[in-house]
Amino acid sequence: MQTTFTPEQLRDPAIARSNEILRACVHCGFCTATCPTYQVLGDELDSPRGRIYLIKDMLESGRPADEKTVKHIDRCLSCLSCMTTCPSGVHYMHLVDHAREHIEATYRRPWHDRALRWLLARVLPYPMRFRLALAGARVARPLARLIPDARLRAMIAMAPRRVPPVSRNDDPQVFAAKGTARMRVALLTGCAQRALNTDINDATIRLLRRLGCEVVVAKGQGCCGALTHHMGRRDEAHGFAAANIRAWSDAGVDRVVINTSGCGTTVKDYGHMFRNDPLAAEAAEVAAMARDVTEIVAELGLPEGAPKGLRVAYHAACSLQHGQRVRGTPKDLLTRAGFDVAEPADSHLCCGSAGTYNLLQPAISAQLRDRKVQTLEARHPDIIAAGNIGCMMQIGQGTATPVVHTVELLDWAAGGPKPRALNP
Repeated sequence: MQTTFTPEQLRDPAIARSNEILRACVHCGFCTATCPTYQVLGDELDSPRGRIYLIKDMLESGRPADEKTVKHIDRCLSCLSCMTTCPSGVHYMHLVDHAREHIEATYRRPWHDRALRWLLARVLPYPMRFRLALAGARVARPLARLIPDARLRAMIAMAPRRVPPVSRNDDPQVFAAKGTARMRVALLTGCAQRALNTDINDATIRLLRRLGCEVVVAKGQGCCGALTHHMGRRDEAHGFAAANIRAWSDAGVDRVVINTSGCGTTVKDYGHMFRNDPLAAEAAEVAAMARDVTEIVAELGLPEGAPKGLRVAYHAACSLQHGQRVRGTPKDLLTRAGFDVAEPADSHLCCGSAGTYNLLQPAISAQLRDRKVQTLEARHPDIIAAGNIGCMMQIGQGTATPVVHTVELLDWAAGGPKPRALNP
């Protein structure tokens, strides 16, 4: 793609990076075949190619974002399926992230949009605030149908019937390895996950310790920054990320383990996020150490388990299969653990969760969820497994089949307790 940025514009590192990405695009349109929003909406501007044109025009002209551009960029899930499909290596993730920062800086949204985004940014990254919000949502559930704003109804619907108790395993501490220590790892305990499902971190700690890991929950770590990063709130996102970089750099660890794949994609991109920052070296080092929990389990070696007689439909989270390019490992581990693993049709398509997308774009999100649930249930599973809390919550709203984290099943197969979701 030909671009016409001026030399002055190209002195901005963000513009220079977007120029590289835009020039790599050859307009082939392969991305439209695998874009979930294009599949649902059928609008070229709701495809990666269409959004690339909008972003190019906005950035080259140097103008503030307009309503049309914002509408179509907001509809993007950042599922990154287009990056898997693209034969030219267009790094769409960095381009759309830059576009969102430009929108946040130059576009004034309607007051109710601003208020909702402010609320999400002030609640979701903070576990105790999120717990209080979930409690409020439970109280409001009987009145949800009377609320005119579909996005507020979606927030209430997302709240689980039961908020789990606070896990003390999330407090800063060091868990000793069982037997000979083979590796020292830092565990990102996350933010929303600590309010929605504490079993995931507990299972991760048990499994890693059993496999010979000393597990560190580092003091000072918190939200990875993904939630605010994808809303274009750069300073807030970088603040969260910088705190993690400092905490893990001081922890003396071999790896940083992440069991929420949306967080993992962001942490693995810290090197890019901080490339022009005094923390650049530390950020690059942390990004290089970051691993999804299934990558670590595969590296350490999971003992082979006896057949369980249970069929598991594996949902590949977009942030794991497209963002991190971790595809076969979770399925291989589940098979090794003794489960009969099946994958749904169109496994590359997003379930519609995508961070805060199901709250900000509930209508499109619901269509994608229903499609995903239909393909998962078509495999007649006993269990649905996923590696991302957002996907688990999203899919769980549309099915009666138990939805559990992959690491919970691996922990169970290796001697841990049966996942709570499988208990009648």
